[in-house]
Amino acid sequence: MAERFQIPNNLPITPPSRPGQVRRSPQRPTTQESTPDFAALLRKEIQQSTIKFSAHAEKRLAARDIKLTPGQIATLEQAVDRLQAKGGRESLVILGDVAFVVSVKNRTVITAVDSESMKENVFTNIDSAIVN
Repeated sequence: MAERFQIPNNLPITPPSRPGQVRRSPQRPTTQESTPDFAALLRKEIQQSTIKFSAHAEKRLAARDIKLTPGQIATLEQAVDRLQAKGGRESLVILGDVAFVVSVKNRTVITAVDSESMKENVFTNIDSAIVN
């Protein structure tokens, strides 16, 4: 006669592991009391702005050591608003000694160029420009 095996009611039933399968423990829920990291703070600041920066633009800003103040970002937003009102699509925005190529429709900075690089640079595929 076959022996019967009974599972106690208080233990969870888990499927058997496959060879080479790694079991992961369940993730702990995060709490609101935890301190936000830098990346989270940066995402929050970027979300508050109506201007986005493409990955290419972020690389150019870092490589050329261009640091934007909140005031400069606000000026850039206003320039994009004015370009949008005039029908600009791909625009050159010159803010002091920094030039930005911006997709007006997407409100996204495509690239950034500092004054030293601007001297030898040719800007193509733009339909409008604004100097602030």
